[in-house]
Amino acid sequence: MNSILIATIIVLDVALILQLLQMTFAVWADPYISGHERSFMLIVCVLVLILLAQGQMDYLVGENLLFTGMDPGAAATVATAVSVCGYVIRPVVIAMFVYLTDPDGRNIWIYVLSGINALVYIISIFYPIAISFDETGRFHRGPLGYTCAVVSFLFLGHLIILAIRSYTRNRRIDMIIPIFASAVIIGATIVDMLMTHDLPVSFLMAAIVCGCVSYYLWLHLKFAKEHETSLLAESRIRIMMSQIQPHFLYNTLASIQALCAKDPPKAAHTVEIFANYLRQNLDSLGESELIPLKKELEHTRIYTEIELLMFPEILINYQINDQNFMLPALTIQPLVENSIRHGVRGIKDPSIYITTRRDSEEHMIEIRDNGRGFDTTDESRMSGRHIGISNVRERVEKMCGGRVDVESSPGKGCTVTIHIPVKRET
Repeated sequence: MNSILIATIIVLDVALILQLLQMTFAVWADPYISGHERSFMLIVCVLVLILLAQGQMDYLVGENLLFTGMDPGAAATVATAVSVCGYVIRPVVIAMFVYLTDPDGRNIWIYVLSGINALVYIISIFYPIAISFDETGRFHRGPLGYTCAVVSFLFLGHLIILAIRSYTRNRRIDMIIPIFASAVIIGATIVDMLMTHDLPVSFLMAAIVCGCVSYYLWLHLKFAKEHETSLLAESRIRIMMSQIQPHFLYNTLASIQALCAKDPPKAAHTVEIFANYLRQNLDSLGESELIPLKKELEHTRIYTEIELLMFPEILINYQINDQNFMLPALTIQPLVENSIRHGVRGIKDPSIYITTRRDSEEHMIEIRDNGRGFDTTDESRMSGRHIGISNVRERVEKMCGGRVDVESSPGKGCTVTIHIPVKRET
């Protein structure tokens, strides 16, 4: 083997080791991956590092370097044990990939076959039923010599089927990653079987390292998405809690009580719409998808109808010029409530205008009032009394890629504009 090829193999070997070490640290430090999956990935990293070392030892055996200066019988036993290590570990690594892909699946047969495979090759150290080395360093394959290959291909096939099923069922594009990793490992195994010369680093070894990296990236994407979903759920809870304020409940109940004496039919109607308001707020907690504008406007109208019982002087004006689009639940109503609570309540001729329009690129929803206004550069005010704006901005950005603009100054009212990109038909 010429010096250039040797140098290339050394560089490749070092690169694989460094990649594994770097990934091990990344798995350890990643805040998104859960404890159980993190433990499995760390074990996989250690096993693959052992496989890399085992590959180097196999190369020394193949070049008869291990037998130099050793008792031939002892050298043959050591060579067999080193090779057995690789045959035992490879299916275990793939079995762990199966677990990471489908942790809740019934994969007991995977673990049973891994154990049988390990037993077959461990026995070979003492009795050559699968593999052995003679005293001259020549490799021999016994009647069960292809057990590792058969088991590994079964695991890889099952892994691909699991990934395809998950992709078909959930339409998760990230499931392409385990499918690709499994296909690369199968291809590398076939290439190694066709090779006529042994190399210190096999195609299979490189493919397994790449598979580890791919699985880490896949797990990171999976748990990062779950974390984002959890944040959105927390955001929905914050929005709901910011809407159902004690003073609003007390005022509404007091209004209903007063109406019971002087206008019972209106009291009954108010109870009905108040119940609808509470139900829709609670329903929004489980709303992970966008909803039609019409549904959001209906909820807003219910809220304003209740508020107008207590503050009938407020003018609510709707100018709906665009309504065929979707948006996150509890988007308009919290902003209208902000306008009433912090803007127009108590001023002369209070007015709130809710307008929708569209241009070629986006749908726009504008909530404008002639109230007190506020300083938009005052962070404490934005995060305190105007937490509704922050919550709406977060949901619009994450759920539909839009944005929320706020224009206001003390004494000059407030205008909040929601921009939602036009959905392109494909």
